[in-house]
Amino acid sequence: MYKIAVVGDYDSIYGFATLGLSICPVRDREEILDRLRSLVEDEYGIIYITEAAAAEVKDELEMYREKTLPAIIQIPGVSGNTGAGVEGVKKTVEQAVGSDILFGGVS
Repeated sequence: MYKIAVVGDYDSIYGFATLGLSICPVRDREEILDRLRSLVEDEYGIIYITEAAAAEVKDELEMYREKTLPAIIQIPGVSGNTGAGVEGVKKTVEQAVGSDILFGGVS
């Protein structure tokens, strides 16, 4: 069974600990990069990351886009939803099935 972690600012992620997920509070780009690399090395299967944290390390996340594991999924933080997480899932599904999941169009 794969491990699951959540990366982001403490206020956005602390509640996930009650679900048994590993929480990884970070404050800046370097901490985000260090934590992501550590989680990948420790073979985490799913890494949730707040949209704000993901925006800081877009280039790093791009390296994992084509890989099966880990699945890196953006989630909104306490500062709100930018829509980046939904857009990322939408693009991934469009690539997989060739159709827009929100409007039913064919790509």
